Amino acid sequence: MALWILLSLGSAVFAALVAIFGKMGVAQVDSTLATTVRAIIMAFVLIGVSLAFGKFSQLNTINNKALYFIVLSGLAGAASWICYFLALKLGPAPAVASLDRLSVVFVLIFSVLFLADKLTVKSGFGAILITLGAILMTLK
Repeated sequence: MALWILLSLGSAVFAALVAIFGKMGVAQVDSTLATTVRAIIMAFVLIGVSLAFGKFSQLNTINNKALYFIVLSGLAGAASWICYFLALKLGPAPAVASLDRLSVVFVLIFSVLFLADKLTVKSGFGAILITLGAILMTLK
């Protein structure tokens, strides 16, 4: 099995744990504060990993265009987390997580619009199934 597949599955497992632990954590706490604490913890972990692997010596390899898109990605990620944790506070974790996974469908749409990726019958059908699954997961 390709490494990227294992890493993607690991990401999915950890994302699922974010929903479970996050739902448990925001029960009695402001969701924005919870998101902030989570971000601080993540920053410390990532700084530690970068230090451990000597990655800070490569900071000069980030050009202005790359930095611009990394900053936009960080802003989008922060907005996503704020929405996600507030949704977890207000709604059921399985429904929130399934709607959040519609990001796969949005990635497909945005990649066709902005990255010139091709929309295939297979990817379109997959997007439809993901959308239907998200809808089914939110119905009572």
